[in-house]
Amino acid sequence: MSKTILAALCQTPAVTDKAGGLAAAGEYIDRAAAVGAGLVVLPEMFCCPYNNAAFPPNAEPAGGEVWQFLSDAAKKNNIVLAGGSFPEIEDGKIYNTCFVFNEKGEQIGRHRKMHLFDIDIPGGQKFQESDTLAAGRDLCVVDTQWGKIGVMICFDVRFPELARLLALEGAGAIIVPAAFNMTTGPLHWELLMRARAVDNFTYILACAPARDESAGYVSYAHSMVVSPWGKTLARLDASPDILYQELDFELVTAGQAQIPVLSARREDLYEITVKK
Repeated sequence: MSKTILAALCQTPAVTDKAGGLAAAGEYIDRAAAVGAGLVVLPEMFCCPYNNAAFPPNAEPAGGEVWQFLSDAAKKNNIVLAGGSFPEIEDGKIYNTCFVFNEKGEQIGRHRKMHLFDIDIPGGQKFQESDTLAAGRDLCVVDTQWGKIGVMICFDVRFPELARLLALEGAGAIIVPAAFNMTTGPLHWELLMRARAVDNFTYILACAPARDESAGYVSYAHSMVVSPWGKTLARLDASPDILYQELDFELVTAGQAQIPVLSARREDLYEITVKK
């Protein structure tokens, strides 16, 4: 079984409506599959504007229009598809959710953003996802023919414990649909992605929407892939585009053997106490 796969990160244009978002995503997915990508990734909130006012009217349950679009696209193109994220509603709660589908169009994973984006930077960005969204509570690691892949969403990447738990579950790559802003993006985007990669000797695939200066929320963009050794392998600028990068899961296994950062068992992680 091959451990190497061509991944494609689709830095789709920022959108104002669901129909336009789905149309753009469909075009980018088809283009990526046509050149041989086996793993395709979409950005955070790829089919609606990234703002609290847009989340409730665009919220759908699993099995709805957006979910079905992603399932059909994966099956049509015979790819593993990480569907960025969209507002998912269940039992009256709205989640920022990434669904993952296999080559048959079957759902094999679901990650609901666990750490909500609630920030207030004087003179910079203010956003309160918790005004409209609920936090998820479950890890997402999916099995693929190349190896296990974990999922985080945007603000989740600031919490190294989550990435470590995904790596301990065997994830050799972690997908991060994200939409960093113009305050934190220039300072923290690449730093955080490289840190999570080298923390765990995993690939990090960070996929953002393209930048639109006229949007209410301006994405930093710069989708990127980081190697298990913390090296930035490929990175886009701010324009709509597709980033292609070959991933070799054997490099993950080799790196983790050479520098055994995952040797601690999960149950040992929090047994260290502080003496007063």
